Amino acid sequence: MEKKPHLARREFPPREVPSAPLALLLAAVLLLSALLYLYLNKAHVSSGRAEADPGRCPTGYFRWGAVKNCSPWLSCEAINREVRRLKCVGEGAVKKVFLSEWKENKVVLSQLTSPELKDDFLHGLKMLKALQSKHVVRLLGYCEQQFTILTEYHPLGSLRGLNETLHIPKYRGMNTWHRRLMLAIDYVSIIRYLHSSPLGTLVMCDSNDLDKVLSQYLLTSDFHILVNDLDALPLVNRSAGRLVKCGHRELQGEFVAPEQRWPYGEEVPFEDDLMPPYDEKTDIWKIPDVSNFFLGHVEGSDIVRLHLFDIHAACKKKDPAERPSAQDVLDTYRKVLTLLIREAAMPGTREML
Repeated sequence: MEKKPHLARREFPPREVPSAPLALLLAAVLLLSALLYLYLNKAHVSSGRAEADPGRCPTGYFRWGAVKNCSPWLSCEAINREVRRLKCVGEGAVKKVFLSEWKENKVVLSQLTSPELKDDFLHGLKMLKALQSKHVVRLLGYCEQQFTILTEYHPLGSLRGLNETLHIPKYRGMNTWHRRLMLAIDYVSIIRYLHSSPLGTLVMCDSNDLDKVLSQYLLTSDFHILVNDLDALPLVNRSAGRLVKCGHRELQGEFVAPEQRWPYGEEVPFEDDLMPPYDEKTDIWKIPDVSNFFLGHVEGSDIVRLHLFDIHAACKKKDPAERPSAQDVLDTYRKVLTLLIREAAMPGTREML
């Protein structure tokens, strides 16, 4: 019986992957990462001095939730008739804050605490009305006669509770270097907006320590930041020789900028009249400390800090004139975010190569 010859197995040389498809693959990965950045960061892209939101209502009106039409700010009569106080949820030097209800929606009603502070209260209301934008909590109504302000409610509260919020199971997926850096970008975007606001260059004076800074901002349910307290927001006008002082008491500690501290030593008692004024660069000094809080201690946060080292060192220059502008800091933050997203995409690309 004749044996059939065994078929020899053909050996094929290793197949080389053409370089053109690899380049296309790499380009696709980078494009996707760029699109991801643009999608997540679309609320941050600037256009013009005031960063006006084209979807916002004209002054004196607000739009809320899924409602398409703009409604006028609620008047004294409407607030008294339609808003129901539920409970007190906070009290500061100027305002007592009540969780309230309006048309089955949770809202916040703020009430002046003491007549002696009515000027601060009215200044905050003036700022809130004039600065309505994507950076500022939404104003729903007010009553000057009764010293009340009605604003949108954000259940996650102020930034003081950020770390606690990120440990709630629902939000643990947000506890990443990327999301934390986005919050820092939000914060610097607000500072940039205040420094180039429709009213001029405004200084965030309620910022003498980290806890005080964090209390001025709200965390939204979609993890963005809004400035909420605008009671202490003086105007710098260099052309008119107008600088500012944040209060009339001596400020101490490393958190406040050097120019905010008493310059004449302990042997000379503090006198407000002798204290030199300063400008908006005090806000720049504080950015590294606030951003350090945002970045926390998650995987990748130290890499972010390394990339931000130079700009943060510049923010801490003793001479205010040598510090960068808020726009410079914001540009650097955005570049670092783009760079790190691109680098995060590269390891997977190398494996495919």
